[in-house]
Amino acid sequence: MEILVVAATEMEIAPFILQKKETDVLITGVGAPACMYALTKRLQQKKYDFVVQAGIAGTFKNSYSLGETFIVKKDVFADLGIYESGSFFTLIEKGFIQKNELPYKNGWLNNEIEEKFMLTIVDAITVNTVTDKFEQTEIFIKKFDPDIETMEGAAFHYVCINEGVRFLQLRSISNFVGDRNKANWKMKESIQNLNQHLQRIVDELVTPNS
Repeated sequence: MEILVVAATEMEIAPFILQKKETDVLITGVGAPACMYALTKRLQQKKYDFVVQAGIAGTFKNSYSLGETFIVKKDVFADLGIYESGSFFTLIEKGFIQKNELPYKNGWLNNEIEEKFMLTIVDAITVNTVTDKFEQTEIFIKKFDPDIETMEGAAFHYVCINEGVRFLQLRSISNFVGDRNKANWKMKESIQNLNQHLQRIVDELVTPNS
């Protein structure tokens, strides 16, 4: 099976890179535009059976533990829209995109994968600007009720759905959304757990009956 592992930065999957065998790796750079360009270009160059995106994320939910690893079921570009009369509206709400127009399903970028990898499933949002503003966080929670936040997830889903390739977004929680004091973050633990699950999942994809 041809597998591609995608990450925004090399740091996030450094342990996996050191141990990888035949799996291809793509470091896209940070942010949705970089992810969309690099991944689309790669998928035009080579056909893959499965693509895995791995990285760290922030969580909105105090019930989750820092360092915990999740699989993202659905994602969306949370700040792609219009501010009008003091309120934020998505492009779907304004009629510029239909909620079930490819690659969207009911307004979300859904992963229809059936494989079970023994991890909790969550919903995510993708943003272009990570901030500590309470007002922005409240808008996202009210509109999307997300579990986690990243800067590339929706771009990854968008490309994979459009290109018709099976995919999986894997995220470990390094911090709570809004907390910019990195002394409170669990980077080491999140990267360690992320890479352990990433290696396990890739091994399962390569040898599904093992």
